Amino acid sequence: MNGSSALSRFNRLFLAIAAVTASVAHAEETSNVQTLPVITVEAEDDTSVTEGTGSYTAKSTNTATKLNLSLRETPQSVKVLTREYLDDTNTNTLQQMLGNLTGVTINQFDERVYPTARGFDVDYFLYDGVPSSSSIEMDNATDPDLSMYDRIEVVKGANGLTTGAGNPAVAINMIRKHANAKELTGSVSTSFGSWGAWSSTADVSNALNADGSIRGRVLVKHEQSGSSEDRFDKENNLIYAVLDADLTDSTYVSFGAGYQDLQRQGIKWGGLTAFYSDGTRTNFDRGLTVSDDWTYWNNQTTTAFATLKQKLFNDITLNVDYSYRRLDTDTALLYPWVNAGVDKETNTASGYYAYSSNGTFLQNTADAYVSLPFTLGDLEQQIIAGISFDQSERTNAYYGNPTLASSLIDYNNIDTKLIGSINNPNVNPSNRTIQRSAYLAGKFKLLDPLKLIAGVRLTNWKFNSADGAGNREYNGKISPYAGLIYDLNDQYSWYASYTGVFRPDDKKDINQQYIDPREGKSYETGIKGEFLEGKLNAAIGVFQTKLENFAETTGTTITTADGLQTVYRATEVESKGVELELDGKLTDRWNLSLGMSHFNAKNPTGQRVQTTAARTNVNLFTKYQLDKLSIGGGINYKSKTYTTDPNFGLINQDAYVLANLMLGYDLTENIKAQININNLFDEKYYDGLGQNGMIYGEPRNATLTLRYNF
Repeated sequence: MNGSSALSRFNRLFLAIAAVTASVAHAEETSNVQTLPVITVEAEDDTSVTEGTGSYTAKSTNTATKLNLSLRETPQSVKVLTREYLDDTNTNTLQQMLGNLTGVTINQFDERVYPTARGFDVDYFLYDGVPSSSSIEMDNATDPDLSMYDRIEVVKGANGLTTGAGNPAVAINMIRKHANAKELTGSVSTSFGSWGAWSSTADVSNALNADGSIRGRVLVKHEQSGSSEDRFDKENNLIYAVLDADLTDSTYVSFGAGYQDLQRQGIKWGGLTAFYSDGTRTNFDRGLTVSDDWTYWNNQTTTAFATLKQKLFNDITLNVDYSYRRLDTDTALLYPWVNAGVDKETNTASGYYAYSSNGTFLQNTADAYVSLPFTLGDLEQQIIAGISFDQSERTNAYYGNPTLASSLIDYNNIDTKLIGSINNPNVNPSNRTIQRSAYLAGKFKLLDPLKLIAGVRLTNWKFNSADGAGNREYNGKISPYAGLIYDLNDQYSWYASYTGVFRPDDKKDINQQYIDPREGKSYETGIKGEFLEGKLNAAIGVFQTKLENFAETTGTTITTADGLQTVYRATEVESKGVELELDGKLTDRWNLSLGMSHFNAKNPTGQRVQTTAARTNVNLFTKYQLDKLSIGGGINYKSKTYTTDPNFGLINQDAYVLANLMLGYDLTENIKAQININNLFDEKYYDGLGQNGMIYGEPRNATLTLRYNF
């Protein structure tokens, strides 16, 4: 499927959808008057909160620019995974959510995933608009629980204006729940699922004074489960609390904290071996894991945040955010280091590698900006100007190598016979990354139907290691943002944008000089539609992204004072593609979330890059309410992917489709029962590919949830 044919098909689908929705929306009253959202000092903008709306879309987001823009006004591909969607699909963790995002391939390696989008690594996340390096989440398999979040805002392409350093892949912004209720409100739920899974959650909000100007919210969750994999066991405990207060008519503050304790035993490190020693592909049982009972991967994540919104005068507001994040991690791991393949007759191979570690990661981020709305030529405008500081630090990093009785892997009976105790006598040097930025952005109404969204971010970036290895600094890095939106009529808009981002690299060239920072540039244009008074959003767009100074291996190594080093060279990667999104309510009873994407990413010689990323991806989930009964379901499609084993050659994963089903029933006005069945037809597929990294996707599984709302 090439880009032009994909675009043609998506165009036809988009026009068909538009015709249906336009006929439904024709009866709705519309207005040609375009007004700027009113700036109010309160816990959340009513146009962005999704909890309680029953919708699969939101009316506004601010992830792209910090400006509160409708999805139609944002000149990039945008998607919002609402609280209703997360609950209906039983999506509870970051890794589950990534698997349902349009254009994202998760590339599972073990307990970790390394997602890609549009052919580039996803290397940062945001929490309430505050960026966090993906190395904290991905490298340490934290897999945050999503129970404490109202929604996930997703912006595709380069997004340096609000994030600073990163790849031009996708910005994933997790927006926390707040204490918005002025009377006792909440829910209690319990779930039972396959492999002994069980969880229980309580989420309660209430006013803390007579007039409701001070409000509190507490959420607690306990979860334990097994897995389709041998030995695996997980326990997850979460507590989250937030205090929201309207101190005066012009001052709003919010304070919150969270703690997640995630413990996993019998875990995999890497995956299964891809080949037998005769060159044929292995085909192990999905329950097999090269692991043992002594392995574990435990994480404790502590977060805290504070927000101030202060109206200065007229509608000028000051917004200040502070975020703290601490991760304490402790691991004992076993890797199947098999280079010569598995002996088919004996089902054995030589190669174990044991590793253990513990460490602490700290992140402190502060952001402050002023929002200035004004009128020019009877047209409303808005400018924001801000500064930010971000410091990430690794400390107390120790590691060791547990002793095993034998290096022989017997796939018929995994038994590693650990000798002695697990300890970590070796020290990894601490390191620190600091970003200091200033940014300016604005929304300008040039003509009644024409808007300009523009901005720029200036960043100073610095990395220091305690042993001096890898120390580097870059100042004055510029991340531009420019977009035009032209309203074709009351429902459709054309948009075009140019966005940039940069990312420092740790790879060196033949002269042992660091490759210059990557420079990502994204170009995008398309049509967006907004129907049924914003209850349904549709978009189709084409994009081109260029990543300069991409570090590509030369295939050679040189001897340095630090030992053998791989030599890299700077090259360029170009990605082109098309994306379609349709989210929201088709009718009052019918919700739909649909995403389709297709891309091609190549280097200057025409060679494909990121071949483990599915070029074509479709995610569909829909729900229809029939009085007390709700019926839902969907599909996830991913096209063929592949990689190469250096000893045996090609490893591929054929295209596959996963079907999911949801049934819900309102037992009473306040109690609902819901069952979710994933991988309904028990498709056997891989979520990860590699020499010793074959990771099976989950077999068919089911979850029954009972929820009481009050």
